[in-house]
Amino acid sequence: MGTTLAEKVWADHLVRKGTDGAPDLLYIDLMLMHEVTSPQAFEGLRLAGRKPRHVDQLIATEDHNTPTVDIDKPNPDETSSLQLTTLEKNCKEFGVRLHPLGDADQGVVHAFAPVLGLTQPGMTIVCGDSHTSTHGAFGALAFGIGTSEVEHVMATQTLSLKPFKTMAVNIEGDLPKGVTAKDIILAIIAKIGTGGGQGYVIEYRGEALKKLSMDARMTICNMSIEA
Repeated sequence: MGTTLAEKVWADHLVRKGTDGAPDLLYIDLMLMHEVTSPQAFEGLRLAGRKPRHVDQLIATEDHNTPTVDIDKPNPDETSSLQLTTLEKNCKEFGVRLHPLGDADQGVVHAFAPVLGLTQPGMTIVCGDSHTSTHGAFGALAFGIGTSEVEHVMATQTLSLKPFKTMAVNIEGDLPKGVTAKDIILAIIAKIGTGGGQGYVIEYRGEALKKLSMDARMTICNMSIEA
């Protein structure tokens, strides 16, 4: 039988095949990090006396707790400020590349890696954020992970996962005037349900998808997690 793109990427990154119901062990090419889901992971490494296995395959940006105006002034929210300064200290201690607030390359965690050219087809990409599926627009196998998994990837550059199911969504023809990528993904979710994509990797296909810009494809992949 033929295999999907996602299945090929999975096979290319398989470190160890699970047996007797155990998950597979996959190699992770790139992990994106931000200030909300990384502090406990860094602390776990610190308590275990470990360093990141491949620090050059980790990159962080300040994203979730950053103001959009007056970025040169102190953050008025104490919790947000603490999370940002903690990320800066952790990245400095462990040697993780960081693009902090005010840096020319700082941005939304789902967008800054593609802008920097770090997101590439055929990669496995993870982040402690559900909308990491955004990177699927580039032909990468990308998904959100939990904080304990962030620590595991930092320590081993691998992740334990059970094989997924696959779903093809075909959209043909031309889109009516005024219809955007967000309309497309909302229509798909309305059809399959808000739990319809659970356990699946969705591959979007068809003439209408081929005509979309990369921005539009990123929107569809970003919102796939809502399914």
